[in-house]
Amino acid sequence: MTRPNILMIMTDQQRRDTLGIYGCDWIPTPHLDRLGQAGAVFEHCTVDNPICTPSRASIFTGKPVPDHAVRRVHDNLPPDEVLFTERLRREAGYRTALFGKLHVSSRVQEERQRHPHDGFDIYEWCLEPSVSIGSPFNGYAAWLRETAPDFLAALQRNGRKELHHPEAQHMSKWAADRTIAFIQSMKAEGQPFFCLMSLFDPHDPYEDYPLAFGCIDAAKIPEPVVSRTIQPGCVRQEQQGSYLGRFSDFSSEEIRRIRLGYAASIAFLDVQVGRVLAALDEAEMADDTLVVFISDHGDQLGDHGLFVKGVALYEPTVGVPLLLRWPGQVNAGTRSTALAQGRDVAATCLAAAGLDTRSCPESEDLVAMASRNVTRRNSAICAYRNSGVNDSGSFWDPPMRATMARDQRFKLTLYTSGGSSERELFDLRTDPQETVNLSGDPAHAATELMLLAEIATFLQAEAAAAPPRATSSTPNAAQRLQNRIK
Repeated sequence: MTRPNILMIMTDQQRRDTLGIYGCDWIPTPHLDRLGQAGAVFEHCTVDNPICTPSRASIFTGKPVPDHAVRRVHDNLPPDEVLFTERLRREAGYRTALFGKLHVSSRVQEERQRHPHDGFDIYEWCLEPSVSIGSPFNGYAAWLRETAPDFLAALQRNGRKELHHPEAQHMSKWAADRTIAFIQSMKAEGQPFFCLMSLFDPHDPYEDYPLAFGCIDAAKIPEPVVSRTIQPGCVRQEQQGSYLGRFSDFSSEEIRRIRLGYAASIAFLDVQVGRVLAALDEAEMADDTLVVFISDHGDQLGDHGLFVKGVALYEPTVGVPLLLRWPGQVNAGTRSTALAQGRDVAATCLAAAGLDTRSCPESEDLVAMASRNVTRRNSAICAYRNSGVNDSGSFWDPPMRATMARDQRFKLTLYTSGGSSERELFDLRTDPQETVNLSGDPAHAATELMLLAEIATFLQAEAAAAPPRATSSTPNAAQRLQNRIK
């Protein structure tokens, strides 16, 4: 089999239920829906960690959180870790390119040095539009200096408060333009390519979308989900100390505006994805290209009294879209209910290139998974290790930890902080919005015990792992981002 080209499209903070292919009826995503229809749609993809850096470290190394040692948002991927892109380049002769966000290490680290094994021939990095503008690796800022210096000056002046970025200068369009140019440049080459188009949207702040895409039907925007049972102390603490602001301080209209901006960003990025897929068609390369679409984690958007992401491992945070298209290898119209995880992208790309996956034994080939609709794992695990920050920009004290295990129907999360522990058990079939905690219910005792055993196995392996190898680069007061919006 000829080695395919690989196009990986990655969004930031996009929950699974925001695509039409997953049943969303309030955000227009025709291009991503067609991508899903032409290949495999994974119904139950779970991230390895709900925070950017640890999740992305898992995606690009193919390892669960304990194995690559990146546990928190400001951790740095150890220098001996190897991204799967490095193996594609070194062992399979791929031409590799990055356009946009990587974030397998802290932003403070990445703005000043590349990881020694990131594996990219072309490295046009950009964490987000208004951050690290002076970095020598920032391809988006370099492009704005040449094409739109006035808008670059506005970003430097206003930072995240610069609203409604013009379509022509938007980071999502820049990433699409650069990806299209790369595809066109590879048309005449005999060399296979790996291209990562990595977008910042629909990550907060939520009002950077071009104004023309704000025409979301307000009447269709769903109201936030409300839990019907008392939530664990860790979750309540997150509600009060979210870095975006305390949930109770936001009106229903303000939450609706957040959801509208989030939706508008997705509608806009969908158009950019459509342009890239059309470029593949025009270059007559679509049949020879494996396309992977995924996000690093989701966003609560007010559900369960929560914003963005953190210790609370509800589906809006841990469940992400995962689409796979590879003509001749993945059957169109496939709907897989297998327990996929973010780290499975690594083995998928390595296997497609004809390489062994021994470097990431806990990553599984999604192509084979789609065909058989089964995995080797008994459960999907998501592990939060005091990974995110609170409203002061600091890590939680005392530290908060959460470990989640889910099977095809049930999900158990164990929360621990300050010597106490609490659990939430949900039946995702009868209660997909996770509103009723079944933990302690005798009728579900066997299920809870089984999932608790899965968590215990993970914790045992985590404890047996080598001591933490990741360093951290925590932003100083001048480097901290202003996340709070209220």
